[in-house]
Amino acid sequence: MELNPDQLSAAVLYQHLIRTILPRPIAWVSTISPTGTTNLAPFSFFTGVGSRPPSLAFCPSNRRDGSFKDTLANILATRQFVICVVPFASVEAMNLSSAEVSPEDSEFLLANVDAEPSATVRPPRVKLSPVAFECELLQHIALESGPGAANLVLGRILHLHISESVLGSDGFADPQLLDLIGRMGGSTYCRTQDRFDLPRPEFPR
Repeated sequence: MELNPDQLSAAVLYQHLIRTILPRPIAWVSTISPTGTTNLAPFSFFTGVGSRPPSLAFCPSNRRDGSFKDTLANILATRQFVICVVPFASVEAMNLSSAEVSPEDSEFLLANVDAEPSATVRPPRVKLSPVAFECELLQHIALESGPGAANLVLGRILHLHISESVLGSDGFADPQLLDLIGRMGGSTYCRTQDRFDLPRPEFPR
């Protein structure tokens, strides 16, 4: 199969992307509106960017009417957000928080997710998430406008929370203890429990 993106609808191209870029980590993004309503939503176009500066990126698309989702609208208004990882134990709550609701409704309440105050930003973090990145907005790039258009959000990490319960003997997070989920295509997810090691090769000089 050979595909030219310019000859595909955005919906069809999106399906090809989410069914081939696998697995994708999930950013469970917490924000707060200018009036104080907390928002929580998952995004699977998400990655770390680098350690200098410490930074992350995720990509919320526009709604079908072309407007910004609450997450992005809140970030542009307050310049703050928190990205939490999603352990398998929180998969149902994460899924509930993906529903589109009114900006006046908090997904923390609707999905029965306990919140924990953040250390450096106003939006709270998910209490049961073992890792949370408190961020300030570095840059927002609207890659296009209109329905489904992609937005790139770059955030500088101000504070990193890692639960003691997921630390290994080396002092770093252990993937077995984290037991995170990843997004596959359609409604399919995976877990970080199935892994293998592959040492980096060294060639003689």
